[in-house]
Amino acid sequence: MQLYIHVPFCRSRCGYCSFYSQAAERGRAGEEAFKLYLDGLLREISLWAERLGKISLDTVYFGGGTPSILPISMLEQIFKRLRRKFKLSRSAEITFEGNPESILELGYIAELARLGVNRLSLGLQSMDEQMLKVLGRAHSVRESIAACETARICGIANISLDLIWGLPGQRLRLWLEDLKSALALKPQHLSCYNLTLEEDSPLALQARKGLLKLPDDKEQASMFAYGSDYLEEHGFLHYEISNFARMGFKSRHNLGYWEGHDYLGLGPSATGTLKSRRWTNPPDLRAWLLEVQNNSIAGDYEELTHSARVLELIMLRLRTDRGMRLEAYNRLTGRSFVKDNREFIHALHNKGMVRIRNGYLSLTGKGMLVSDSILGFLFGSTRKMLGEPPESPHPGNRAAITDLTRFIV
Repeated sequence: MQLYIHVPFCRSRCGYCSFYSQAAERGRAGEEAFKLYLDGLLREISLWAERLGKISLDTVYFGGGTPSILPISMLEQIFKRLRRKFKLSRSAEITFEGNPESILELGYIAELARLGVNRLSLGLQSMDEQMLKVLGRAHSVRESIAACETARICGIANISLDLIWGLPGQRLRLWLEDLKSALALKPQHLSCYNLTLEEDSPLALQARKGLLKLPDDKEQASMFAYGSDYLEEHGFLHYEISNFARMGFKSRHNLGYWEGHDYLGLGPSATGTLKSRRWTNPPDLRAWLLEVQNNSIAGDYEELTHSARVLELIMLRLRTDRGMRLEAYNRLTGRSFVKDNREFIHALHNKGMVRIRNGYLSLTGKGMLVSDSILGFLFGSTRKMLGEPPESPHPGNRAAITDLTRFIV
């Protein structure tokens, strides 16, 4: 089983973030919020142990928000409860997200290692001081370097770095320089995300007012393509659209999501899936706490329909370098994926966007570049095949290919 724990606190909200978080207030108000969260999380762990028994956890992931804002005394209680209620083996992958400025507090990383954290995910976002200011980040490049060095000294050898490309004013050259600086920190894993401006986020409002300008489609396509090539040339496997890893260091936790494994989500706004049931906790600290206190966790769940499971199979598997096993689609639908999408797949193959090998269909680098368009078309055709109306009109095969190829470098 996989376990995700959402920590809903941040010192300040970044201009692009869409995840649920709240400012960690100073003084009594902040202490009260932390205590409410800790009490709720400990109870939620116990409630799930009562329902599921002492299950084995293969991965644990602390995400947020900013997990590194939690004091070690709280984390000690959380780990103690996890080990008492679940089976947490020495081989479990335990990932902890942190921001450089908060994780560098005296002895913090050493304490994480003592508690069992063996994978650190650092939210660098950029190695350029100016870009950090644009994003509203609270740390400096110097602190990013220090965080990586300290983690290794403390015995955490598996380090993942988060970076964002397509930033305001950024060009291909600057993105490649960012990657070069990040590789100098010798990480085992990189997550490289295209900047997405969520509606009503500070950066989105600035963009609408014309105060900042994002790179155009062609520039962003170059960043994706040349950035991916650069990382692969330096020994990183491009194993998922936004993720790169050295051999043996793929994120086991995230691979579980992409391969459709069951997972528990604890904390405000966290999502969980068990068999065909999925739920999302309330995205509010007190509303979530009320559910936990009333023992009504996961009460408002949805039963995944056959159509939803088919669409998720396509979406999640095609995000990875391995791709979708065609037999899995056949078992789920009783149909042939290639026959159902023959003309479209043939056109994509001719454009070098997909490959079929050893029973798997996967996207190439070119295909990953326009994966949203490819998946959008496949969703429409799959819904039609399943007898459901498409969510939005989708073009015919020829028009779709024309739309896709304009992005290719």
